[in-house]
Amino acid sequence: MRRALTALIAVATLVMGLTPALPAVALSPSALSPGAAPASRGGTAAPTHQNPMALALPDGQTAASCADPSAVHGVGRDRNWYLYCTSDALTATEKAADGSLVQHVVPTYRSTDLTHWTYVGDAFSTKPAWVGDANGIWAPDVVSRNGRWYLYYAASDTPSATAPTGGGSAVGVATSSSPTGPWTDSGGPVVAPQAAQNGAGQRWEFDPEVITDRGTTYVYFGSYFGGVHVRTLRRDGLRSDPASERLIAIDNRYEGAYLMRHDGWWWFMGSATNCCNGALTGYGVFVARSHSPLGPFTDRDGVAITSTRVGGTPLLAQNGNRWVGTGHDTVVTDFAGQDWIIYHAVDRNDPYYAGQATYTKRPVLIDPLDWQGGWPSVRGGAGPSDTVQPGPVAQPGERATYRASTAPVDVPGRLIRSASTSFDGTALPSQLTWTREPDPSTWTVSGGAFRWQTQAADLHPPATPLASVLAEPAPRGDWVVETTVAVDTPASGDSVQNYVQGGLIVYGSDGDYVRLVSNSIYDTRQTEFGKQASGQPAGAPTYGNMVVGPVGDTTTLRIVHRVVGGEDRYTAYTSADGRHFVRGGTWTADLGDAPRIGLISLGGAGFTSTFDDLRVSTVVSSRG
Repeated sequence: MRRALTALIAVATLVMGLTPALPAVALSPSALSPGAAPASRGGTAAPTHQNPMALALPDGQTAASCADPSAVHGVGRDRNWYLYCTSDALTATEKAADGSLVQHVVPTYRSTDLTHWTYVGDAFSTKPAWVGDANGIWAPDVVSRNGRWYLYYAASDTPSATAPTGGGSAVGVATSSSPTGPWTDSGGPVVAPQAAQNGAGQRWEFDPEVITDRGTTYVYFGSYFGGVHVRTLRRDGLRSDPASERLIAIDNRYEGAYLMRHDGWWWFMGSATNCCNGALTGYGVFVARSHSPLGPFTDRDGVAITSTRVGGTPLLAQNGNRWVGTGHDTVVTDFAGQDWIIYHAVDRNDPYYAGQATYTKRPVLIDPLDWQGGWPSVRGGAGPSDTVQPGPVAQPGERATYRASTAPVDVPGRLIRSASTSFDGTALPSQLTWTREPDPSTWTVSGGAFRWQTQAADLHPPATPLASVLAEPAPRGDWVVETTVAVDTPASGDSVQNYVQGGLIVYGSDGDYVRLVSNSIYDTRQTEFGKQASGQPAGAPTYGNMVVGPVGDTTTLRIVHRVVGGEDRYTAYTSADGRHFVRGGTWTADLGDAPRIGLISLGGAGFTSTFDDLRVSTVVSSRG
């Protein structure tokens, strides 16, 4: 999607083409390719693959980016797969006369194996007049019906003088008789710009997704500013009905909605946080389900994605290898019946286009999507792959070699009593010491709890004032640190308190730390896992975030530290009930030789973080 828009939560659309769009598309590969034979048990093994996908360009280079991917299979006798990407630069070497990188408007690729792709051109040589030449065309969603192809897209903005839009982002559509074009635009918006409910400008009408259920066709769209909505589409697929609009997901949380049908449920997948933050991108995919495509969608904990304490179960999150910012997905089903999730990510070791310290590359990845315990997971919970893997059965007659397994999770082992406390008595335990000690009147210890007023400060140097940290030396080796916290910002979204928070920190210095907190983010309450990192390129971000599970009346926060390949990996877990934990993503961070673990309470004055305990343990692995 976009490169420069920063989401409201520190803070594109997924798309797919195999979900039925208008009445004639079915879910199975054989329906998408009539006459295709099922995968053979004794045929040639499906080829292996290694992320990222290879996108071959005519000059011999490989495309650097394919954000917000959409993938479809050809129809009839067409045995090809097609991949569509958000508008972007393909390489760092192709430059316009003014020295800027050439932007390709919906670059398109063809493949027979779903992993090696050949560039076949751009969907648009000129942008539709109603979109305006200066505005972006993002997040394509391509579907087929009755011998026609439909390419839905997000227009980043529209000319303010162009009736009937009046400025603001919108959803458009172009049609063709071929999956590679040429495409003819409809000449106007499928979803026109609309003012935000709070009156602060136009809401973000990004990331279209089109599905059909029981003869009715729907378009989903939206992003952080305004939330995700759904409308019915006209039978010709070119316009939507504004009167049918319904909210699907609360604002300030999701974009890139993707909908799929599985096992009697409709599954919503949406991406959260900043898509394009270089090596500090924490973008990830979350899932919720409903018996109706109109919702309500609830996560594995039963929390709705329209709730102020917003729901959503992590589906795809970075795991500590080279890939960060794993988001904006689509799903395809191969000829063996295996689902595969296609998404973009960022290589944390090579995040930017050469010479462009703030222009994030987002190559495209593919991994198996498994269904375990009735819910989806990526590689059985292992997350994005960066080594050679079994590939999809992309052609009839191939033999599947992928076998699903379940990845272990980390749980606390033996309690390290000397480093743990239940805050008994009226004084802080001696092992906890202050960095920038606050006024003693702002905190108390009593009744088995530590109560600390939130500070009108933060930890983002060189900003001032810098907040206090209460911490102790971290153990050597691998360990777990936990706390149970309640932050008394109102649960109702009527109160906006950015960014009041309380929770855990692993602190190397003011410029290098990770923190896991219960946070107030505009009208929502979310758990946020952030990383501050010094040593970034000039002009590049120094802070990134991801989000985890829902907030409760009290929320238990857990950070697991492991040393893997000489790197320190920190993984977040959260729980709204203290029993069932949701695993989030992993930051790899160098916090120095003597990091400290402890607590923070900051982001704005007037509230209190109440901590029940601070527990430090060894770590063990469990299969759940």
